[in-house]
Amino acid sequence: MPVPALLERLEALDVDAAGRSALGLVESLYPILRSITGDGVRATLAAVREGLELNGNDAWITHEVPSGDRALDWEVPPEWNVREAWVRGPGGDKVIDLAEHGLHLLSYSEPFRGRVSRQELDEHLHSLPEQPDRIPYRTSYYARRWGFCLTHRQRQALPEGEYEVCIDSTLDEAGSLTYGELFLPGADPREVLLSTHVCHPQLCNDNLSGVAVLAEVAAVLAKLQRAQRRFSYRLLFVPGTIGAICWLARNPDCSGRVAHGLVAANLGDRGGFHYKRSRREAPIDRAVRCAFAALDQPLEIEPFSPFGYDERQYCSPGFDLPVGSLTRTPWGRYPEYHTSGDDLDFVSAASLGRSVQAYLAVLAALEADRSYRNLSPYGEPQLGRRGLYGSLGGASSGREREQALLWMLNQSDGGRSLLDVAERSGIAFTDLAHAAAALEEAQLLRAGDRGPAAGAAGMAPRTHG
Repeated sequence: MPVPALLERLEALDVDAAGRSALGLVESLYPILRSITGDGVRATLAAVREGLELNGNDAWITHEVPSGDRALDWEVPPEWNVREAWVRGPGGDKVIDLAEHGLHLLSYSEPFRGRVSRQELDEHLHSLPEQPDRIPYRTSYYARRWGFCLTHRQRQALPEGEYEVCIDSTLDEAGSLTYGELFLPGADPREVLLSTHVCHPQLCNDNLSGVAVLAEVAAVLAKLQRAQRRFSYRLLFVPGTIGAICWLARNPDCSGRVAHGLVAANLGDRGGFHYKRSRREAPIDRAVRCAFAALDQPLEIEPFSPFGYDERQYCSPGFDLPVGSLTRTPWGRYPEYHTSGDDLDFVSAASLGRSVQAYLAVLAALEADRSYRNLSPYGEPQLGRRGLYGSLGGASSGREREQALLWMLNQSDGGRSLLDVAERSGIAFTDLAHAAAALEEAQLLRAGDRGPAAGAAGMAPRTHG
C-alpha cells in the first residue's frame, strides 16, 4: 500500500501560498453583514462554494431550513435581514451608522423608526468601558429588541437632546436558515466531520479564519480522487449553535457514520495552537497529538468542557460524536474577542497557512493510521538485501529512516496501529507511514483493513439527492 495521497499533499503543501489564499478569502468576506440567517450567510456560502473545484462524486448542497421548523429542542427563528440602520444626533448628523461597521447594530434588531431622548437611547446602547475604543459584538436572536453598539468614547460624547433612530430590518416568519454542506466520498463510508460557524459579522479570527481554513482544506481534499481518500469527508459551514442543531436534527443516524471530527475557529491570530479533546477519549484526540508531534509544533491540550463552539452540540450525550476543537487562542481569551479589534490586522497569512497545514496533518494522520502485521516476525528480517538498510555498518546517516523501519517491524503484530507506534517510539507518524509503505512493497508488512483509530463501524452516508 503506497503512502496515503493526503500525506503526499501535506508534504508538498506551499504553506505560504495557502495562507495568502486563506487571507484573501477572509478579506473578501469581511465586509459582508452576517447573522445566523439571511442573505449575508448565503453570500458567504456562495463565495466558499465558488472557490472549490469538485469532482463528479463530490457534492455541495446549500440547505434552507424554514423558519418555525423544530430542530431538536429549538425552533428556527425568523429570517433576519437589514437594509440600513443609523442614529442621527440633535445636530442632524449620523452619530452611529451600520454602513461604517457591521458591529454597530445589535444583531437581530427588530425594525424601529422614531425619535427618542438621550436617556431612552442609552437604554438601547452597548459599549465596553474597559475597552473604550472598541465596538462590542452583541446579539439578540431569540428575544425581540433593538439596539446599537459603539465605542465607549462615542457613547460618552453623545450630547443631551433628541435622537432620530432608523432600523430598516425584517424578521420574516416565512424565511429560512441557511447552511452549507460539502460531502467528499472516500473508499470508506465512515466520515470525518469538519465544522465551522459562518454567522459572525466583521470578525476575522472568530470566525472568518475558520471558514477560510476549512475552505483551503476542502480544496486540497477535493483534488483527490475518491479512491485516494481513505475516509469520506463532510464539511459543514453553519450558523453557530442553531445551524449545528439543525444538521443534527436532520441527521439522527450520524452517530453511526461519524468516526472523527473537528470544529474550526480562531485560526488566524498569532497565538499558539490549542486543542480541546472530545467528550470521550477518541482516536481524533490521538491523531491531533501525533500530527503536532510530526510538525514539531507546540500544542496545549485541554479537557472537554460543554462550553465553546459547536463541539458542544456534536458531543451532546445523545449523539456523543468523537469531535474535538482545534484552534489557536481559544474563544474569550484574547481582548479583541467579539470586538471591532478582531479585524483584518489581527489575523495573518502566516498563521492561517500554518493552521491549514495543521488541519491537513491531523487528517493525514487519520488516513495513515491502520494496523499492520509483520510477515517475517521471527527475528529481524534482512533489510539490506531488500535495499532498505545501509550496507556500511556503523554509519549514522539514514539512522532515522532505519529506526522507523525497525519500529514498524517490531510493533506490527496486527493489534497495534501506526499511531500506537508513533506514540511509543516518538518517531513522527509521517516517517512511520513512509517506512510502512516501503516494508509493504518489500512484502514484509501487510496492512489490516482497519486500524484501531478508524472508529466504530458505521452505516453508509446519506446521499444528497
